[in-house]
Amino acid sequence: MKKKLKKNNLKVVILAGGLGTRLSEHTRTIPKPMVKINNKPIISHIIKCYLKFGFKDFIIALGYKGHVIKNFFKKNKLNINVQLVDTGATTMTGGRLKRLKQYIGSETFLLTYGDGVANINLKRLISFHKKNDNYVTLTAVRPPARFGGIKINGQKVKYFKEKSKLDEGWINGGFFVVEPEIFRYIKNDKTILERHPLEKICKLKKLGAFKHHGFWQCMDTLRDKKLLEKNIHKLNYH
Repeated sequence: MKKKLKKNNLKVVILAGGLGTRLSEHTRTIPKPMVKINNKPIISHIIKCYLKFGFKDFIIALGYKGHVIKNFFKKNKLNINVQLVDTGATTMTGGRLKRLKQYIGSETFLLTYGDGVANINLKRLISFHKKNDNYVTLTAVRPPARFGGIKINGQKVKYFKEKSKLDEGWINGGFFVVEPEIFRYIKNDKTILERHPLEKICKLKKLGAFKHHGFWQCMDTLRDKKLLEKNIHKLNYH
């Protein structure tokens, strides 16, 4: 029997504890979710993606320099209910999630990373998840093209396309809908969510992919940060 989801009562979990080593220009002193995009930390942009659809209950998994995020929420009132939970400085993504089990309870919840935004329609995402009866539904996105594509035959270029997305595969863009069954597949702090848990759920045919064709951008590098600053208006969360 499929569960009835109270769409706007779902808790939102944000994984915000990673080291962010590829953005070390900024993350030597602050955690990655606090890196500013147009004068606001990226975590505030992520929260607004959910607020647009009425979600106000957030659980944030802290790790590296978590005190900086705590101080931010003390000073800034964002009209949300937020629980800030220390999940360990070196805990992996699956382990962080497992440490939040007592806060999440036994209900369906939303989950995303603390370094990516999208103008995804969360209502459609949740409806898709419910319809397909999955344990986990991820948002599949096509990464922004970084380089032009070429194909070579012998010594001649057979195909050339400048900065095309056509040959880019779908990737995990975060913005998950998750059932509490996920906790069965997370062993301990060393468990990486994207490996055994999601791979196992995939084998069980309980991992769904909601294809998002709109704006999505993660912030792995300084180049990504600059792209975000240029395109953050595409979120249109106002």
